[in-house]
Amino acid sequence: MKKYYLLFLILFVFFFGNAQGIQLSEKAEISILTIGPGDNLNDSFGHNAFRVKDPINNIDITYNYGTFDFNTPNFYLKFARGKLLYKLDYNNYKPFYDYYVRHNRWINEQLLNLTSSEKQALFNYLLNNAKPENRDYMYDFLFDNCATRMRDVLVAVLGNKLEYKDNIFEEEYTFRGLIQKNVHWNSWGSFGMDIAIGAVVDKKASEWEYQFLPKYVMEAANEASITRNGKSEKLIKKSEFLFKSTPKENNINFFTSPLFVVGLLGFLILFITYRDFKNQSRSRYLDASIFTITGIIGLLLVLLWFATDHSTTANNYNILWAFPLSLLFVRTITKKSPPLWLGKYVFFLILMLVLISIHWITGVQKFTLALTPLLLALFVRYVFLIKYFKKEKNYCGYP
Repeated sequence: MKKYYLLFLILFVFFFGNAQGIQLSEKAEISILTIGPGDNLNDSFGHNAFRVKDPINNIDITYNYGTFDFNTPNFYLKFARGKLLYKLDYNNYKPFYDYYVRHNRWINEQLLNLTSSEKQALFNYLLNNAKPENRDYMYDFLFDNCATRMRDVLVAVLGNKLEYKDNIFEEEYTFRGLIQKNVHWNSWGSFGMDIAIGAVVDKKASEWEYQFLPKYVMEAANEASITRNGKSEKLIKKSEFLFKSTPKENNINFFTSPLFVVGLLGFLILFITYRDFKNQSRSRYLDASIFTITGIIGLLLVLLWFATDHSTTANNYNILWAFPLSLLFVRTITKKSPPLWLGKYVFFLILMLVLISIHWITGVQKFTLALTPLLLALFVRYVFLIKYFKKEKNYCGYP
């Protein structure tokens, strides 16, 4: 059995190593495959791939720009810094199809309306791009991913003959709005993304830019046209679902959702603050916890903004509530009689929360609704601290 496997492997490597010289037959077809969303955050936006099918040459292969190597040195560090290389991979169509059927993800196939020479040119492009020296690329969630590569490859091969239509989508969305159409707003995945990504995703996306999501690659291709000898034809010859998934219910459990958990945290802060107010005391370790947690989150956001190549994490005004400098004052806030200047710093934190509201209302950046209870609780706590510090007989630092 091992001998047969080794023979198959040798023939496979030989075949693809010399595939640049393969001439597709007249019966060859090339199509765009669009895969529906999955259950996990990383596959909740769907997927795209090219399919090359030639029954005469016994070819049925998928070309997929959405893979990466878990064995990459310093994998997690590179992923966090936005420096992880993705690559074009190819595989037999059948296991590709079976995988997504097994995970109950719908599969749509759009047959490209290409001439024999155009099919050959596209096939040669994919073969060349799949070579080890060419297959890697620097992934970008918005501007260079498995979906945008479909569009870009077609443009590279077909050039000015290919035309994508304008005004094919009824509603205008920001990048964040498009993301939230695929992820439930009250899920932990959406909560984490909304905190990690910055104001750069709150600008309106053009219809060309919509194609960072696989669904819009499919829809844009349906409306695209190709012109030959002055005659315009549809880019897509035929579109059909190869597999229709079984509808799944939204299984968000409110009692484990971000809104409930953050709401509970906000209520706890408000309750302790009310108790402190009634008792004319101050829970110093609550304040230390707030400074520690918001400071650590803020530090992470600053690193994502300035120390990574992620295009989506820049200009992130979540640091207005998760201010990293608070880490420097954790010990100071635990003192029974903190120095005069700490009151001014707390007043500064209140101004930052006000600034968040202005950013939110004016649309500079949208913040997750699940964060609202915490922001309100922080505002109340900081106002309490200002008033408490003012009443301290040895404290004169109130602005």
